[in-house]
Amino acid sequence: MESHGAARRRRARPSRARSLLCVGLAAVTVVGGTAAGTAYVRAQAHSGTAPVSSSATAGGEGSVESVTQPTVDRDALLAAAMGSVSVEDGADVSVAVLDPDSGEGASYGTGAFDTASIVKVDILATLLLQAQDADRQLTADEKSYATAMIENSDNDSASALWRVIGEADGLDAANERFGLTGTTGGDGMLWGLTQTTAADQLTLLRQVFGDDSQLSEASRTYLQGLMGRIAADQHWGVSAAADGSQWALKNGWLARSTTGLWDVNSIGRVTVDGRDCLVAVLSNGNSTKAKGISLVEAVAKAAVSAVTEEG
Repeated sequence: MESHGAARRRRARPSRARSLLCVGLAAVTVVGGTAAGTAYVRAQAHSGTAPVSSSATAGGEGSVESVTQPTVDRDALLAAAMGSVSVEDGADVSVAVLDPDSGEGASYGTGAFDTASIVKVDILATLLLQAQDADRQLTADEKSYATAMIENSDNDSASALWRVIGEADGLDAANERFGLTGTTGGDGMLWGLTQTTAADQLTLLRQVFGDDSQLSEASRTYLQGLMGRIAADQHWGVSAAADGSQWALKNGWLARSTTGLWDVNSIGRVTVDGRDCLVAVLSNGNSTKAKGISLVEAVAKAAVSAVTEEG
């Protein structure tokens, strides 16, 4: 049996394993992380052996150093992909894309474009926001106009709801709350000449399809449903980038009377390999509607591939 003094001396000396564990823990320093906020670490034994997983047991003798995951330049990938897209002389195109789950996004091109009929999504979003503020449901007439405006791109219905929301003033006020900074409602009844950017249209799509939105869940579900039931003759645009029938969109097309050239736009959500992407493609200066559609579809495919491609 040990004496009391010996026992005290034995308790006063920490074990070798405990000492090494304390040293190892003290050496852990995380100094880097990914954009998503996940820190990556790598452990390496003091003996100079090869790096080991950060999941090594605590009994191992090692220090931990941070490893920063390489950042993929999605804008560069998109720019490279655009090199294979044919754009007519005099035409212009801009695109913005986002994978909401991963946060990966990319954009190409700048400047403001005529909305043509894609503004109809903005008109309905504005109407729904105003109805929320007034704590009321849409009337039967408003729902009838909304269905025709989104599913069939009916212009008379759009004009009716444009008046209801207060024309450009109402649209602009709602867009300020939605976070759009480069969009201005068209003069008078010229809602199709509302000016916008691809970045703003992506912001609008986040309001329609995202949880962090000024629109209630009921309003978002209603608008998403209409965008998922577009008339068959309008099944073109960003839907070309989807890997099946999982998409929701709104297209816009307008021949400018002063030039005879076409504005062709498409915005919406597509699903590729189980991943959702929000895509907004704007174009002008197309010689025909058909060429504008081909351009928009090629750009949508390039944009989605740039975001979904593994780094």
